[in-house]
Amino acid sequence: MPADSAPLPLQEQFSRGLDAPICLTWELTYACNLACVHCLSSSGRRDPMELTPAEARGIVDDMVDMKVFYVNIGGGEPMLRPDFFDLIDYAVDHRVGVKFSTNGTRLDRSKAERLATMDYLDVQISLDGATAEVNDGVRGSGSYAAARVAMDNLAAADFGPFKISVVVTRHNVGQLDALAALADHYGAQLRVTRLRPSGRGADSWEGLHPSDAQQRYLYEWLRDRPSVLTGDSFFHLSALGEPLEGLNLCGAGRVVCLIDPVGDVYACPFVIHDEFLAGNVRDPGGFTTVWRESDLFSSLREPTSAGACASCGSFDACRGGCMAAKFFTGLPLDGPDPECVFGHGAEALAALPGSALPRPAPDHSAGRVAVRLVSRG
Repeated sequence: MPADSAPLPLQEQFSRGLDAPICLTWELTYACNLACVHCLSSSGRRDPMELTPAEARGIVDDMVDMKVFYVNIGGGEPMLRPDFFDLIDYAVDHRVGVKFSTNGTRLDRSKAERLATMDYLDVQISLDGATAEVNDGVRGSGSYAAARVAMDNLAAADFGPFKISVVVTRHNVGQLDALAALADHYGAQLRVTRLRPSGRGADSWEGLHPSDAQQRYLYEWLRDRPSVLTGDSFFHLSALGEPLEGLNLCGAGRVVCLIDPVGDVYACPFVIHDEFLAGNVRDPGGFTTVWRESDLFSSLREPTSAGACASCGSFDACRGGCMAAKFFTGLPLDGPDPECVFGHGAEALAALPGSALPRPAPDHSAGRVAVRLVSRG
C-alpha cells in the first residue's frame, strides 16, 4: 500500500481475509451424550475417522506457527474425548488460548478444580433456558440440572468468570433477564447466539426461531446491554437502527472457519455441507495451506454485490445476513436473510418452489438420551 494511502476500514480488511482466523472453531468429537434438537453438527456418535491424538496436536502446532491466539473447542461433547485434557494442556502450554463449550454433564468437582489451575482457558456452559422446562425441551431431560451442577462446581473451585452460552429461541427470549440474573449470580458472563437451521436445527428451526416481534425485542435488549456477548451472531438485526456490538459482517472463510472431528475444514461452524468444504488438515500443508490457499476461501474473500438486497437502504448495516441461514432455508446467498427484519426474507421464502432443501451432512445423531448427573463433590 502506498505510504500516503488511507488504511482500509477494519470491516473491509476483515472481509478480505486474514493470514490466520480470528475465531477458529474446532470440534474435537461428534460423540455426545445429549441430542439437542438444534445441534449444529447433528452430534451423537463418534466418527471412526476421528483425528488421532498426534494429528490433533499437529493442528495445535499449525496454530502456533500461524499465531492463532485462541481456539474455540466444541463438539459433540468435547470432554468425552479420552485425550481432552492432554490436548488442552498441549494447547495452553504452547500459549494457544482455549475456550471450550460443554454441556456440563462431565464437569465434576475434580475436573473443575483441574480447569481452575490452567492459564489461557475459558469455559462456556451451554444452557438454553432459565428453567428446566424450557431448557430441557431443547437439550433433553436432566440437562438443566446437570448444567447447574457444573456451574456450582466451577464456582466452588474458584474458577473465575466462566460463560453461560444461550442459543436464543422463541421459548427463551422472554427469559433473557432471568438468564442475565443467573450469570450475575455466578459472577459469570452471558453469551447469546443465533439459532441457525444447521444440523438438526434444519428440522427444528421453523418451530424454534424467534418471531418478528421477538427479534425486535431482542435487538433492543442487546442494544441496551453491550456487555452481553453475541459472537457477532445478530448483525442482521442492525438494520433496525444503531449497529450492535461486533464486526457486523459474515466472517465465513474470512475471519472464521471450522475444523471438524475428522479434519475437514468448513467456511464456518454453521455450514457443514460439501458446498462449503475447503479441504482437510490431513492434506499436504495441513490447516495452514487450507486457510491461506483454498479456492473456496479465496472466493469468499472476493468483494460481493448486494444482490437482491441492493434496493434496500439497510444493506450496509445488515450485509445481507447469515450465509448459513440462507443456504439451509433454500435462499440464494445473495438474497435476503430468512429473518430479515423488514420481511424480505419471509417474502422470498414464500416464493420458493417446493423443491428439497440442502441437507446438512454428515448426520451423527444417536437419538435422544437422558442425562446422568455428575456430583458436586
